[in-house]
Amino acid sequence: MKPRGLAVARVEPGSIAEEMGIEQGDRLIAVNGEPVRDLIDFCFLEAEEDLSLDLKKASGEEWILDLEKDYDQGLGLRFEGDGFGRTIQCSNHCVFCFVDQMPPGMRDTLYVKDDDYRLSFWSGNFITLTNVHEQQLQRIASMRLSPLYISVHSTNPELRKRMLGNTRAGLILGQLQELAAAGIEMHTQVVLCPGLNDGMELARTADDLSGLWPAVRSLAVVPVGLTRFRQGRHPLLDFTRAKARRLVRWVGSKQEEYLRTLGDPFIFASDEFYLLSGEPVPPLERYADFPQTENGVGLTRLFLEEWEEVKVRLPQKRVKIKVTLVTGVLGEEVLGPVAAELNRVNGMEVIVKVIENCFFGEKVTVAGLLTGTDLVSQVCTAEIGNLLVIPAVSLKKEEPVFLDGMSLLELSRNLKVKVAAVAGPGQLLDVLLDGPEKAAWYSNGRS
Repeated sequence: MKPRGLAVARVEPGSIAEEMGIEQGDRLIAVNGEPVRDLIDFCFLEAEEDLSLDLKKASGEEWILDLEKDYDQGLGLRFEGDGFGRTIQCSNHCVFCFVDQMPPGMRDTLYVKDDDYRLSFWSGNFITLTNVHEQQLQRIASMRLSPLYISVHSTNPELRKRMLGNTRAGLILGQLQELAAAGIEMHTQVVLCPGLNDGMELARTADDLSGLWPAVRSLAVVPVGLTRFRQGRHPLLDFTRAKARRLVRWVGSKQEEYLRTLGDPFIFASDEFYLLSGEPVPPLERYADFPQTENGVGLTRLFLEEWEEVKVRLPQKRVKIKVTLVTGVLGEEVLGPVAAELNRVNGMEVIVKVIENCFFGEKVTVAGLLTGTDLVSQVCTAEIGNLLVIPAVSLKKEEPVFLDGMSLLELSRNLKVKVAAVAGPGQLLDVLLDGPEKAAWYSNGRS
């Protein structure tokens, strides 16, 4: 039987919990008589001023602790498993699933397919709702777990069932309507597969979702990702330049329509489509409040805007430095003009090195999926100069490690050069003018 409550992993020094005698290994069962199922329950209940805690000590003793505190004052508790316990796993068999296209031998966490509504609310993870049943929908509504991030892909029930390989996938529109009626804000996405959910199917999906405005606040359209590890899977087509151009022009026309009817652009094409198509990236105002940057929507526009702001810092005096900027195939169009302006500074030499993705396959062209393996095999040490600069997005957020498991330190040692990972134009200039220590991550090849 699954143990009740949340296991305490850490007690903050000097906290209320420490004063009350709560220790690592204890288990919090209930707060004010309400069972604590996960971190969401705890955060909602912890906010009260008068608390009664049902606690099971590691020794087996059962305690009831009554206390008073300021409203929203934390108890100072951290729980095992980040307070969520076992993650709700995906039960779909999507024809376009990127996880199913991963090469073998990578770290275990990269093969985890979660479809957990709690993580959608807490961390912005996209979910399909196929694993959400009526009881969970009622919890979302009653606790106002908003916003949620939802992978729709199609509102055509039969098509969605085929694409997701799940009979429950056809319930999506009714689920969205129920959430909308409960006042839940939602951000949605479509992974676009040529010949499946594009064309008239995409138009249907966009109109169905915009009909739920303002509960459904945005719709992002992103291209299907295809690696070289698709053997034996459903055949899917890649996006050509011409197809991408038609898509972004269609999205532009739909934005015009929604601006007239909703007062908001509502639908957004991911940056990949603009870079592939050669069409100009939309102006700032077309991205509204940038609702889906984590989904690759609008990052290029933000990069360009930041560059315009920070390039006034370019020095007039001579700066003696030679650096190599690394990017994926699609990133060259963005970084090229930046490098050209940097090279106008007397003494500064900036080279843009485009890395082809041999690890995942040549159809993967974004900088976020670059690997240390490809960098080592394609970067010529003799041509790098003083410093190799890589996009921070190609590393884990928590530590400087690529998807293939190579660390920034290992990359630096392999290439025998200093390596800096930067998060944007401002940080790039900081590194060039003030030193690589200003980077998000930096390695000089020494531990």
